[in-house]
Amino acid sequence: MALVGGGPSATYVMERLSAVAGTLTDRPLEVHVFERGGEFGAGRVHSWSQPTTSFLNRITAQIGFAADESVVDAGPLRPRSQRPNLYEWCRRKFAETGHPDFDLQPADWPKRYVHGLALSERFKAFVADLRDRPGTLVGLHATEVVDVAEHGPALRLRTADGAEYDCDEVLLLTGHSHTDPASGGDPARYTEFARRTGAHYVPYAYPLDLALPESVSGPDMTVACAGMGLTAIDEILHLTEGRGGRFEPGPDGRLDYRPSGAEPAGIVAFGPTGVFTYARPHNGKERDLARLEHRGVFLTAGAVDRLRDTFGVPAPRADGTVRRQLDFEPDVLPLVLLEMAHLHYATLFGPGSAAVLTDRVEPAYLGFLNGARQDLLAPLEAAVDELTTTLEKVLSGSLTIAEAQAGSDWPLEEALARWAHVVLGPQGGREPLAGPTASAEAAAPGTPAGGTASAAPPPAPGALRSPWRLEEDVRGNRFDWERLTDPLGVSACTTAREYRRRFEDFMEVDHLWAAQGNLDNPAKAAADGVWRDLRQVLGHVVDDAGLTATSHRLFLERYMRHHNKLANGAAREVMEKILALVRHGLLDISTGPGGRVTPDEASGRFLVSGPLTGAARLVDTLVDARVHSFDPRRDVLPLYRALLDRGLIRIWRNTSRDGSTYEPGGIDVTPQFHPVRADGTVERRLTALGPPSEGAMFFQLGALRPDQNHHVMRDVLVWLDGFRTRFRTHHVRPAVSRPEGVLS
Repeated sequence: MALVGGGPSATYVMERLSAVAGTLTDRPLEVHVFERGGEFGAGRVHSWSQPTTSFLNRITAQIGFAADESVVDAGPLRPRSQRPNLYEWCRRKFAETGHPDFDLQPADWPKRYVHGLALSERFKAFVADLRDRPGTLVGLHATEVVDVAEHGPALRLRTADGAEYDCDEVLLLTGHSHTDPASGGDPARYTEFARRTGAHYVPYAYPLDLALPESVSGPDMTVACAGMGLTAIDEILHLTEGRGGRFEPGPDGRLDYRPSGAEPAGIVAFGPTGVFTYARPHNGKERDLARLEHRGVFLTAGAVDRLRDTFGVPAPRADGTVRRQLDFEPDVLPLVLLEMAHLHYATLFGPGSAAVLTDRVEPAYLGFLNGARQDLLAPLEAAVDELTTTLEKVLSGSLTIAEAQAGSDWPLEEALARWAHVVLGPQGGREPLAGPTASAEAAAPGTPAGGTASAAPPPAPGALRSPWRLEEDVRGNRFDWERLTDPLGVSACTTAREYRRRFEDFMEVDHLWAAQGNLDNPAKAAADGVWRDLRQVLGHVVDDAGLTATSHRLFLERYMRHHNKLANGAAREVMEKILALVRHGLLDISTGPGGRVTPDEASGRFLVSGPLTGAARLVDTLVDARVHSFDPRRDVLPLYRALLDRGLIRIWRNTSRDGSTYEPGGIDVTPQFHPVRADGTVERRLTALGPPSEGAMFFQLGALRPDQNHHVMRDVLVWLDGFRTRFRTHHVRPAVSRPEGVLS
């Protein structure tokens, strides 16, 4: 057996292999793990040797390393003491070392290298367990697999150092890679320009310390980051804090940046939307995940199936079956927005009001599922108008609660108390929290959307300011998709100065909302509850050509960008550093949305310009700060091109009834993750997990999450069950000869 890739996915695979090895086969077993960087268990992205300025965007209690009781049909489980989550692992390491990077609480955001250390340690433990099994050998190879070819009944792997290995089973766990800049397009053009002029082009940012040495990012240079997501944030902090700069509280309570002098002269960040991913909210759900994690009211797998029956367009598939495809914007987006709006108002007014809202919108919702296209937000907003009009009369004193409640189906006392708690603060608005970034801990004890706050009458409207900069008018704080996706109102930003002013103001508000958390802030609750908690439902929409080819492209190009911005950003503490750099002036975001790059022949540098703001800046170094979509034809790893050339894999294609097609880049795989060969047959000796399968499947990679029956572990079990079926009943070849010393 060969595992090609030794990162986090290999750690999860080794955990299950070591736990269930006795049930797999009664034959001798050799397991070979190939990791080109040699950092087994973590891989390059989660390397334990990476700069300490990079953070994960998931809290410590939500990261695991082993199967647990939640995983269906996982098989034998390790004793609880042998499967800590990252929080528990960090507490043990802090007790051993006293190092502050391990002194974390369940809702804290860990540094990425800490995760790498934990992955490495757990991987070593799982390997040791597997080696203890009689008849089992484990080989760890710090080299790259560059080719796989058929060799009789086996697959022959060839590595970069020329060694060859014959294997019955090959599991591809290569994780995130990047596009080869020589494969054409803008990267090839930028590479050639840099070669001719002496400018610098960095096609991929990791490992940060190797990709961004001082020779391309020194104090006399200006660096541009093409992208404003998590990779760009990593780069920016590496080039500032990682160069000795310090972030310190200023006299106004805001974070200030103190430069070291080793930073680049300037950093320009730009991207399609012109804003960074929004700050992740304080996660209050972890204290009772089963109760507090959002479950869909309108956006459910069953509703998607109904939509497919109603609106789906039949598209024939290569295997002779028919798939009814949806069009995301007219068919599914109305349910996404309805779910978000409903959760927004449930958070703002409480569960009793949410139940009334459900009843009010249900006829339109059921009609939509049955084919009557209509604006699903209209009846919801009309109901909210009715509620807030009544609450306004109570707050103004024109009606008492008792008078207003007579004949009303709204739970007005609960709604008013909940509104006061959310808008005016944890004490019902009586004592605003101090400082613009009041601690999330102060807000955390507040009542979640599923409970009620004190029923004491709130102060009169306008008497106090919201500590979260929410609107104090009870008619305010309405759900607004356009404002969520375009918070700056960029069409009005026609100068760099105005853009920067709006940018800073938005980030200040966003950080306050993040501090308020995903249970008490309506906008953060809606984004987190739908785009994160219901991610599997979105997968049910998209997977296996669930959308038409045209709609699939639109979903990935537009709505995945919304997903990343709304719900997949960095921690508030990290984003406060980014804002401090903008205020300082070292970080320049003035190009605004739609920033573009032009090789400037006259200066021999890259020109970054903003079509809306008119800002333009020459830079010495251009860094691609984006995660590249997987495409085996253009991947920097030669392995996938070799597999394509040999016909062992083929590109997955979404084909619609009208003949339109879309190739998002992944390979064609079966539900068991076996590649479909060029001739249409299934290659069962190969299995591909993670990004290579993200053509036909949605969001395939992520850190293992405990207590969730998580898809990452379920995918491992799909592979493991197939392996068990094949090798419990089939002859296993004798071990082949190999160079000495390969078993480490």
